[in-house]
Amino acid sequence: MVTGKITSCSQDHSWTGSSLTCAEDLSPVTQQEVQPFETADLLQHIRRDIMAYRKVCDAQGGPLVGEGLHCSGGLDLDWDLDKEELQEPGPSMDRMQMQHIDCQRSACSDPGPDPDPELMEPIQPSVSVSPHGRFERLQEDPNYISHFTRAPAHKGQRRLHCFLLRYFLAAVGLFVLGLLIGWFTHTQSVKRPVPPSDSSDLLEELLKGITAEKIDALQKSFSSLPDNSEEARARYLYRQWVGLGLTDVHLSNHTVLLSLPGSTPNTITDRSSHQCFLPNGTPCDQRGPNDLPRQQFSYAAYSAVGSLQGEVVDVQYGSVDDLRRAKDSLNLTNRIAVVKLGQAPLLYKLSLLSELGFGGALLYVDPCDAPLGRHTWNQAFRVTLNPGGNPAIAGLSREAGGSLTSLLVQPISAFLAKKLLSSSSAGQGDSCVPLAMPSNTERKKITLTVGSQLSYKKIYNVVGYLKGRRNPDRYVLVGSRHDSDQRGGASAIMNQLIAALTEQTKQGWVPDRTTVFCSWGGSALGNIGSYEWGKDNSVVLQSSAVAYVSLNSPVRGTETLRAAASPTLLQLTSDIQRRQLLSCIRGGNCPGPNVSSLQLPGDVSFFANQLAVPTVEFAFEQTKPEENTGFLSEAQFSVESPETLDPLFKFHETIAKMTAEAILRLVNDPVLPFYPLDIALDVQNKLKDKSVISPSMLSSAASLRDHAAFFQSETMRPANDPKERDPSHVRMLNDVLRDLEKSFIIPQTPPGVYRNLLYSLPGKTSLFSVLRFSQEAALHCNVSSKAVKHNATDKEVLCHSTMNQSLSLILRAIRSAERLVCFGLDLFENYQREAK
Repeated sequence: MVTGKITSCSQDHSWTGSSLTCAEDLSPVTQQEVQPFETADLLQHIRRDIMAYRKVCDAQGGPLVGEGLHCSGGLDLDWDLDKEELQEPGPSMDRMQMQHIDCQRSACSDPGPDPDPELMEPIQPSVSVSPHGRFERLQEDPNYISHFTRAPAHKGQRRLHCFLLRYFLAAVGLFVLGLLIGWFTHTQSVKRPVPPSDSSDLLEELLKGITAEKIDALQKSFSSLPDNSEEARARYLYRQWVGLGLTDVHLSNHTVLLSLPGSTPNTITDRSSHQCFLPNGTPCDQRGPNDLPRQQFSYAAYSAVGSLQGEVVDVQYGSVDDLRRAKDSLNLTNRIAVVKLGQAPLLYKLSLLSELGFGGALLYVDPCDAPLGRHTWNQAFRVTLNPGGNPAIAGLSREAGGSLTSLLVQPISAFLAKKLLSSSSAGQGDSCVPLAMPSNTERKKITLTVGSQLSYKKIYNVVGYLKGRRNPDRYVLVGSRHDSDQRGGASAIMNQLIAALTEQTKQGWVPDRTTVFCSWGGSALGNIGSYEWGKDNSVVLQSSAVAYVSLNSPVRGTETLRAAASPTLLQLTSDIQRRQLLSCIRGGNCPGPNVSSLQLPGDVSFFANQLAVPTVEFAFEQTKPEENTGFLSEAQFSVESPETLDPLFKFHETIAKMTAEAILRLVNDPVLPFYPLDIALDVQNKLKDKSVISPSMLSSAASLRDHAAFFQSETMRPANDPKERDPSHVRMLNDVLRDLEKSFIIPQTPPGVYRNLLYSLPGKTSLFSVLRFSQEAALHCNVSSKAVKHNATDKEVLCHSTMNQSLSLILRAIRSAERLVCFGLDLFENYQREAK
């Protein structure tokens, strides 16, 4: 049985005016006929069918105002009934067909006015069953919809209104979204500081944060520590660096073997007069309560200990010529040499003395070599015989009682040296006469007593990192020392630099490379802290260290501003010094740039000498480095406090600003400020003595210059252009620049001489250091008549450092550097070709 929605159009109800009444008559539906559906579902679907039917009629008839409901003549409510399901059409089906025909006929009559809603009878729900036994809405039946046409005008207006509404809502949404984005962007720009857009602006802001007043305050805080031990100073720096904003700070310690003064001071006794002297010349029986700490400072660390009797021999500066004259006149075995500091490294001089059989050495500074204003006449000093690192690891001489030499070494004052040499020379400055033993003078016989002690102690290093963004694995090292000799001046400058740089990071600046701040312990006794840390991290440093900026002794005078740098950084150092000198401290005429590539003392030696890392150092001192005064820094005098030396801290401020600019350029420049052409020119400058230089070496040096100039102009200059800059290209370029100095490391040099050939020794002429000592080494092999067994290795090194061997090492270094430059040119040429 099929039940359907039976719709009829009759005139039971009339419209106001001539109207057509469409009513819906429901055929009886029994409970049995709606078995497949529940009553609630049935009613719901009936309502849906009625509403659908209304919509169809409304669409055909148009508006109801003044018109009747138009049912199109073509309206047909055919259902495709299954013949199997509609086997016997009953009277209900016949009635439905008749009523449907009546509705079609009445639909063609004229419409009447709108019906009164109150006169209309409520529409009763009807039942519609689909041929498949499911309720469906009429508008969902495609066969039904195909039998009539909708009025297009009314639906088009609806769609137009919908489209307009959608576009309006979309526009409003986009407008609100834009407001939100603008608000958040504005809020972030206000809260987050924007770093300076230009490097010059960043430098200006950085230098503004460095003032003499801030350095003075940091110095007072450091010098007011109740505990003056190295551990207390290191822990103080650790807390300071963390408080200043460094997020990665390490405090490490090393147990090392230290050479310290004994319980009693060392003495020199004149055997003829039986008079005992302290190292500064004060008689032993006249020493006061304050003399003991002062005399304990005057010793040679890692010297042999014991007592030695012998004649004093004046050897002046201990050169080969001086030693030849001394050997020609007497037997030098177990004699005590009186030696001036200067002209050559101390360790080199002591190696020559030991080879010639001397038993001891008294060291002093000639007043004619001392800086003006430096009162060294009655001052003894300290020296170290440790070339670097922990002596316990390097190996000590057992025959010398655990020392680094077989000689008994003791520094003395110029006043005591004059007595021992029976010299009448005196004065200082231009009219000064150097100290010397007069000819035909009886040599004094003395007893030298040295009582230093060896003990294992801990030294402390403080290392902090300011991480880079683009190249965090490239390190710019900044090193100072925190031993008690410096009185805190270097540490105050270091703290000021950290404070200024971290302040810029808070303003949004992030460096390109990582800055490693280092404060070393054990520096005075042979740069122990820096050597031990450097050896522990040598594998990483060889591939990652970019440069080393030194604050070893930044203010040791107020007369001369000196800058020392490896040839790679000469141009950068000159530019910085020239800019800073525009505002002179005293006003008036400013001295010109004083930049050199002299061998540097202090903790920088490991990085320059062992790793060939480019280095730079700015310092104020009392005199210009000359041939005789170049190695006076090996003498460690008691240092004046920074407050006494620089009461206004203006010199400290100048050094801090110059160092800050160097750090900023090294960590921030996309292309490292290294200039290979300066290396090539420095090599040619050191080969001016053509009497010993072969044509092949001069040709190699000229070839290195040409390739370096081409590399600098064709490769480095385009990389500095932001439009042509490629990160991978720049990184490869910087690696070539970084490794260029490594080509000039040679395996062995005389004691105290750098293995890096690019550093020269003080003197009137520029010359490779190995060439300077090769002739002396050959002469020394001829002069020395005896070879001490425990120094056989040193003797072999000296004797084989002949001129030919030195020239061979230099030629090999030049060709190695040229190959590296050519490799860089080929690499970048292939890279650019692949990029295209």
